[in-house]
Amino acid sequence: MVAMKTYSAKPADVTRGWYVIDAEDMVLGRLASFVSMRLRGKHKPMYTPHIDCGDNIIVINAQKVALTGNKRAAKTYYWHTGWPGGIKSRTAEKILDGAHPERVVIKAVERMITRSPLGRQQMKKLHVYGGAEHPHDAQQPEAIDLAAMNPKNKRSA
Repeated sequence: MVAMKTYSAKPADVTRGWYVIDAEDMVLGRLASFVSMRLRGKHKPMYTPHIDCGDNIIVINAQKVALTGNKRAAKTYYWHTGWPGGIKSRTAEKILDGAHPERVVIKAVERMITRSPLGRQQMKKLHVYGGAEHPHDAQQPEAIDLAAMNPKNKRSA
């Protein structure tokens, strides 16, 4: 019996692609789950847990993302100012209708990625834009049609 060695990727072995995903009418959790898997590189056969193997992901139309059920009005994001009694909150609806709607998508993906130096490195490869335009045309990103992968991925409000 020949013992097989476990393959461990080196940082030099990693090739990163650029992909663009249109978030219009996409269910937020399903979108975030797919994006976090791609950022970590778990879709690649050469995935190594301690190496950043993921791709660069561009998400456009983040302000048009869909939340199922009553989540748009009921889902609340909390933070603390650091001062006594400084808990603050904002609903998903206020954020999506506000000046930075992309923060809902960023926060959903961020919470699916490990909170470590490796996770912060992986999050730097995520580029989210509220509108349909993005400044990454020079990287020639490949479009991923997430809506066509599963009918549950896309909901019309």
